[in-house]
Formats: sequence, C-alpha cells, structure tokens
Amino acid sequence: MKLLIASDIHGSALYCRQLLDAFDREGADRLLLLGDLLYHGPRNDLPPQYAPKEVIPLLNARKNDLLCVRGNCDTEVDQMVLDFPILADYALLCVDGINLFATHGHVYNTKNLPPLRHGDVLLHGHTHLPAWEAHEDYWYFNPGSVSIPKKDSPHSYMTLCGGLFQWKDLNGRVFNEERLHTL
Repeated sequence: MKLLIASDIHGSALYCRQLLDAFDREGADRLLLLGDLLYHGPRNDLPPQYAPKEVIPLLNARKNDLLCVRGNCDTEVDQMVLDFPILADYALLCVDGINLFATHGHVYNTKNLPPLRHGDVLLHGHTHLPAWEAHEDYWYFNPGSVSIPKKDSPHSYMTLCGGLFQWKDLNGRVFNEERLHTL
C-alpha cells in the first residue's frame, strides 16, 4: 500500500489540483489529509487561487481515496459540504507494520504527545513547516503545507510505501527519505 500524506490546503484550488496531480503521478492508494482543507484561517494570508468552493468538488470526487483528520480551521459547516469524514481529531493507522498517529497538530504534537509506543510515528501538519525527527522512542514527521509553506520551505507532501517515508515537493522532487525500523 502506498500512502500520500499532506496537510494545510487552506482553500487553494491551485495547490489542491497540484496535490491531486501528485497523488495520481505517485500511484498512491490513499491520500491522508492532516486537516485545514477549506478555510485559510485568520493568521494566514490568502493562498494563491483561494477558492474553497472549487476545492470542495475536487476533494469530493476523490472521497473514496481520502482519509482525513480535523484541523483547527475545519468545522461542522465544512463537513456539511464534504462527502467524506473530516471531524475526527486523530486517526490511528497501521501501514506496512508501522503504527501512525495522524493528527493536525494543534492539540497533539511534540509538546503534548499522544499515547505512543516505542517506534510509533507521530504525523501532523499545522505548523506549515516540514519536520523529520527521530526521538528516543518515536518518529515525528510533518509534511509541511501544500498551499502556505513557511520559512522558505517548499509546497510539499510525504509518501509512505514499503516502510520508506519520503518528503517531496509538489513536483515529486525528494528532499529526504528514511526507511523506518525499530528505534
């Protein structure tokens, strides 16, 4: 199974299309979205081609491919227009024998850890900054932001396939990779 992991679309039709193009190009089985799909939030500038009403049908057309957790900008009103569930604060997934705790990052993060076991992966977005960290007992990965990256980071996502995590820009260029094993 190949998983593509992304976060923080924030209503940008331009970057949502590029993300879905990357999903198709990667041949991924599922797209795991780590929240903040439609609204840009009061602290962010408007992303290019901010058009939440265009993002809705783009994502709804892929509803059977999507797994999603709620971001701090996602609401019940958003759920009314989306055809896939977005309001869970986290998801526990096991992919290729790797336990993933997927969340947005505004509640659970490296300063407020969820219950993790040795070798688990904490996945979250929210900061708009990619992260790739091995801690004593767990891994922490953040794919950065699809539409509003910060500190000169690229518009990016991650993939997981066969135990190999890769961090890539929206054109597929690899910036980092790690085959996970027991820490």
